[in-house]
Amino acid sequence: MTAEGHAVLEAELKHCQSVERPRIIQQITEARTHGDLSENAEYHAAKEQQSLNEGRIAELEDKLARADVIDVSKLSGDTIKFGATVTLVDEDTDKKQVWQIVGEPEADAKKGKISITSPIARALIGKTKGQTVEVNAPGGAKGYEIKKVEWK
Repeated sequence: MTAEGHAVLEAELKHCQSVERPRIIQQITEARTHGDLSENAEYHAAKEQQSLNEGRIAELEDKLARADVIDVSKLSGDTIKFGATVTLVDEDTDKKQVWQIVGEPEADAKKGKISITSPIARALIGKTKGQTVEVNAPGGAKGYEIKKVEWK
């Protein structure tokens, strides 16, 4: 994953541990004062939140422990690989798109970041500026021309 993606996951982990965990513990403590736990909806809801939060903490710790952080700014070259920011032009509509190829945990199409395992990224890997690629996407095959390869 990129250094930026690693930092985002670390921030989420810190938030879950230092903000969410104490808040949920406080909710459980308050719910316990309401009496019989077997019929206490607030207590059960807080315990469910605690379970979800602890699961997310474990997931984030695992991802961060196994992460291989790559500093994209130190990469270069004309061949598309992990971390590249690629400018494409749709051959049918002449619409320009810019995508950065990142790891799965940090992929977010709205922010222009696509997973290395996505159909577009798999079609782009190993290609260079000026080439055309055909992407077999769920919506059907699309053709793109690679206009620019950058490392940011």
